[in-house]
Amino acid sequence: MSPVAPLREILLDTPYGRLTALRGGTGTPVLALHGWLDNAASFVPLASHLHGIDLVALDLPGHGTSPHLPLGAEYSLAGTVQTVLDAADALGWDRFAVLGHSMGGAIGTILSAAAPERLTRFLAIEALGALADREDRTAQRLRESIAAGRALRGKSLRVFPDREAAIRARMQANDLSEPVARLLVERGTRAVDGGFTWSSDPRLTVATAVRMTEGQVRDLITHIECPVRVLYADPAPPYFPDAMRRERATALRAGEVVVLSGTHHLHMEDPRGVADAIGGFFGDDPVTAASPAAG
Repeated sequence: MSPVAPLREILLDTPYGRLTALRGGTGTPVLALHGWLDNAASFVPLASHLHGIDLVALDLPGHGTSPHLPLGAEYSLAGTVQTVLDAADALGWDRFAVLGHSMGGAIGTILSAAAPERLTRFLAIEALGALADREDRTAQRLRESIAAGRALRGKSLRVFPDREAAIRARMQANDLSEPVARLLVERGTRAVDGGFTWSSDPRLTVATAVRMTEGQVRDLITHIECPVRVLYADPAPPYFPDAMRRERATALRAGEVVVLSGTHHLHMEDPRGVADAIGGFFGDDPVTAASPAAG
């Protein structure tokens, strides 16, 4: 079976606006959702190792080359779920699988629970559910987010003299290798007077105003009906410790967890290893899911 063909640029007209995306391959329809402040290029290294799928990697709103939300509109995971469904509608996909990394995995979790009639399979990398917070943190988080958002207004964006400088900054900020950072930066910057700046919406850097509680996240996970496979990097990050990762996995009806040595962007740094772990998960044959909280 041949691997996914080199990804090509496509445009998708949705009620939100014209989304940009990368597409390649034939077979099972799979929507790929990238992480926070990443873009569709996040899936370029992995695509060449996947087989038998029609892969569409979206630039989510405010990321990559997709337009920003209008002023006054709020970026939220639930709102992005609607946009992802609109993208699937634009592709003519009634049923499809989701491949999500980090924030994309959080969005995929909500989507899988909210629209089970649309999802055939869900492959999550480095996320099962969104980051949660305690109830008694609600007011403080909201205050901090509102203040940060208002302080951002009129603030000048950092201008890099060239893309090489932006690549070095991204390598340092996210512990990325040079080739991986280059892929994300080349799609995630735009030319301005004096050099280059990030193309992503600066409002995305403001902390989420309201987060779900851990109980709400677990309720979503328990209502996912399709087969799920979760890939985690070892060691686990401090904000998503191993105990929490495994506890959430126990809430899956039909899921399994695979742990690989690597870093948060393991799908880019070790695409062949991640592709091997994905295996035939997106194939047409029914998936016999392992018992929850596998190792």
